[in-house]
Amino acid sequence: MSGAIGFIGLGVMGEPICRNLLRKSGRTIVAFDLSQEPLGRLAAEGAKTASSVAEAVSGSETVFLCLPSARHVMMVFEGETGILNSVGRGQTVIDLGTSEVGLTRALAQRLAERGALWIDAPIARTRQAAQDGTLSVMVGASPEQFAKVEPLIRHFATEVTLCGGTGAGQVTKILNNMVLFETVNALAEATAIARHSGVDPKLLLETLAKGSADSFALRNHGMKAIVPDEFPLRAFSTEYALKDLTYALELAGEAGINARGAALVRTIFEEAIGKGMGDAYFPVIARLVDPSRSS
Repeated sequence: MSGAIGFIGLGVMGEPICRNLLRKSGRTIVAFDLSQEPLGRLAAEGAKTASSVAEAVSGSETVFLCLPSARHVMMVFEGETGILNSVGRGQTVIDLGTSEVGLTRALAQRLAERGALWIDAPIARTRQAAQDGTLSVMVGASPEQFAKVEPLIRHFATEVTLCGGTGAGQVTKILNNMVLFETVNALAEATAIARHSGVDPKLLLETLAKGSADSFALRNHGMKAIVPDEFPLRAFSTEYALKDLTYALELAGEAGINARGAALVRTIFEEAIGKGMGDAYFPVIARLVDPSRSS
């Protein structure tokens, strides 16, 4: 199966990414997930399905991982049928998730000892962007490695940025999320103040979108979640947001930076989780700002 693509992790983002690769790459796709439902949907469209991580890895030139956390990455990396024991010389593993920078570099080193390549390429933007193939991807690799994988990544992304060497993609994505979380908290505060001051929150954000306060967060997280007070469970949860923010604060600590804004939002996330909002879409923190809207 020369040129085949293995794909491990068919969740909210993984399934549509895998589908785009299936439809656009012209390559054999070998997919694996613990859930049979997405496997069945992709098989119906022509993907091959694997019964184990080892099967998805062993015959593939390139393997994509799209998993929720570093813990899940380690679950598929280690073990008798894991990536480390299944990968061979010349293969490339591309991690689309967000993980600690130190772990990313350690995994890359371990694969390098096997003659294989680990590339961090965390994704940004929404599930709709994953479906549309318009994600933003931040890559940690050498220029030569980047040139090799960029064409594949562009099957599901319109923005593909080489951020530096191994781990640089993770650093960039983690800081992207840090800024996003702090912005969403500001939007939650602004809409709550507007509501209690006689200004319609929707009108507020529509007006801010015309000026210097405009942002992707305003148009998506603000308009589509905070204003309608809709925080679905199958979205980027508060628990996952806290995980990524913790990575950012670890980087800040290593750099000797006192990231007070990020630390404040971490406290807010912890409070939201303590109030049972851990599984909800993370802009649910708006309900902490304005408890009168809590459902």
